[in-house]
Amino acid sequence: MKVAKIYYFPSAASSKSSTIAKINKMHKAFSLIELLIVIFIISLVYFLGFENLEMPENKPKALTPLNLKSNITNSEMFSGKATMLCVNKCTKCYLRKGINASFSSYGHGIDLKDTKAYTLDNTDSIVEIEYGRYKDEKICLVIDFYRNGSSTQIILENKSGVYFLPSFFRKAQKVESLADAKELWLKYNATASDSGSYY
Repeated sequence: MKVAKIYYFPSAASSKSSTIAKINKMHKAFSLIELLIVIFIISLVYFLGFENLEMPENKPKALTPLNLKSNITNSEMFSGKATMLCVNKCTKCYLRKGINASFSSYGHGIDLKDTKAYTLDNTDSIVEIEYGRYKDEKICLVIDFYRNGSSTQIILENKSGVYFLPSFFRKAQKVESLADAKELWLKYNATASDSGSYY
């Protein structure tokens, strides 16, 4: 008499559940090697992608005719009185603290290229200012700043427009022409001279 052999073929469902059980046993936690690999990859991405990026700081904006006064008076180099001097077609500027101090290079951005400076003479005519030279380079601009918020009154002109910088507490203004700047100059001078009048 022959004995029949019975073969057992596991169903697909039971095979799948045993595989899942094995995977679950293996991945209950990360191994030390897996953690080290993840840390290495994150470090690599950081150094390749973010090393050269600079976080934004409170750096002064590049000097322009409209922000000259605020940038200088808020800079670490300002201690009550300062003189700014620009040379080389106003592409390089120097700043000094006080009257007798030596000039130091202004280390932040400058957007004053080809700026011309004007003033009014005794007959209220607009004249371009000729300053002379500093370190054998032609000076294009000199402005004094004081503790009380005042500065040299001046008219500036460059490729982006014409600007009137009043001496006292008003902000610099962009105007249409040198004639408009002259009109503002005369208006502010008249206001300043009338400020001591009493009625």
